[in-house]
Amino acid sequence: MPSDAHSTRLLDRWLGIEPLYAHCDVPCGIYDPHTAAIAAKTVHTMNQKVSALPMPGPSASPQEHLEYRNTLVRMVQTKEQHAQICKQELLILWTDYFKPENAGPFPDLHDTFWKAAKLCSYNKQHVDAAKSQELMAAVAKISEMFQQAEAAKKK
Repeated sequence: MPSDAHSTRLLDRWLGIEPLYAHCDVPCGIYDPHTAAIAAKTVHTMNQKVSALPMPGPSASPQEHLEYRNTLVRMVQTKEQHAQICKQELLILWTDYFKPENAGPFPDLHDTFWKAAKLCSYNKQHVDAAKSQELMAAVAKISEMFQQAEAAKKK
């Protein structure tokens, strides 16, 4: 009796299905740090909004307290989601785009990505406008590296 793998290969051959091999999750070859930059900016904006959100006073109604908590939770949730998006996008660039052949001109590439990923984690855990500003700067540096690597490919 043929194995499941053997049966699958036979069925694939009969249907004309050929295996695909890719270097990343989606074999599109499209890489862009733009999504990470937007996510980092969202984190920073949410940090600023959370810090500026006026807390209801002692005479505020229960509804005002409820609205404050609701707004605060939604802002924090958005900040955390975008910090995770930023981290995912950076990790894709780091692990899938930058290969030894295009990482060579950037001796601090691994340290830059590692620190940026750590900033993403920090920004998920804290409300700190200075650290979210650092995250935006780190993503901007990575974007510059990416643009330089892209330009070098075209030479």
